[in-house]
Amino acid sequence: MKAILLLEDGTVFSGRPIGARGEKCGEAVFNTSMSGYQEILTDPSYYEQIITMTYPLIGNYGANKVDLESKKSFVSGFIVKENCPYPSSWRSEMSLDEFLKSQNIVGMEGIDTRKLVRHLRTKGAMRAIISSVDSDIDSLKKKLADYPGLLGRDIVSDVSTRTQYSWTKGVTDVLSGVENNPPKKYRVVAYDYGIKHNILRLLCSQGFDVTVVPADTSAEDVLSMKPDGVFLSNGPGDPAPLKYAIGNIKKLLGKVPVFGICLGHQLLAIALGAKSYKLKFGHRGANHPVKNLDNDQIEVTCQNHGFCIDLDSIKGVDVETTHINLNDNTLAGIRCRELKAFAVQYHPEASPGPHDSRYLFDYFRELIESDKA
Repeated sequence: MKAILLLEDGTVFSGRPIGARGEKCGEAVFNTSMSGYQEILTDPSYYEQIITMTYPLIGNYGANKVDLESKKSFVSGFIVKENCPYPSSWRSEMSLDEFLKSQNIVGMEGIDTRKLVRHLRTKGAMRAIISSVDSDIDSLKKKLADYPGLLGRDIVSDVSTRTQYSWTKGVTDVLSGVENNPPKKYRVVAYDYGIKHNILRLLCSQGFDVTVVPADTSAEDVLSMKPDGVFLSNGPGDPAPLKYAIGNIKKLLGKVPVFGICLGHQLLAIALGAKSYKLKFGHRGANHPVKNLDNDQIEVTCQNHGFCIDLDSIKGVDVETTHINLNDNTLAGIRCRELKAFAVQYHPEASPGPHDSRYLFDYFRELIESDKA
């Protein structure tokens, strides 16, 4: 059986199936990371996306039970040029193919990923269907026609936790096994819009008592927990339809320090009066340069988003621009000193990716400390 990728413009790619057999609709996108595929596959921000890796050989170090960024994978499909069937790593517990099957991810290999990526970069991310059970193009076109895409939809509710819970694990050094878990001094409530585990680990390693709440938790319920700070997580899709989240953030601003990442950045900006828009093909990878306007230093960052905040829409609003994406000069960070709120349009927790921006978690702690002074 062949594996088929059909794009909404009628373009067809045919390859060999890997992972689970089945079919899924989603948004076809590409990621420029050379490694970190397991963390990418388990990042809830990739919900309903069919990911193509630009690096040609994927799977050479296998997969394990440690490098999960959520309870399961939420992606719609995974495409590589070549899947490595014989991984070599002391941390490997299974092959990429076995991992994809364990997560029920439909995958394919053996296609010209350069051609696919160039097509998406030229035409833009688009609706698509991947199938390893149906090779009839007309049949696939009919199925794809029913898929609504991501624009204007609330898909956060599909990935957010249903119940409140506490997170107690800090960052653990891979080689020594030592966990950085200092005594808890401040309480932070983290909104789960699709939160990654490494964000929670880094918050815990700052000495925060972390409570994770569902995306639709009211501001009143959050304030009743008497938090010292509120964190707004990453997550999938379009921020504009998340009226409940935007409304709750408005009620929290000025009452407690707020830190947002990725979707959390977009929601905070909208709550402050900005507007969002859909990027042509998005930013996805672990090698995106961002300029810190406070010190003119360049940070190499991990990014995963298909929507962005309109830079012009924050003019006239009491918001500072703190970071700019150097690939396309889009907004990458904001700060509101008066309300003690800040956010970035990338992933400072990485996993995968560089650690250039982890200082932002220190800044969050310092902001809370200054609020308590």
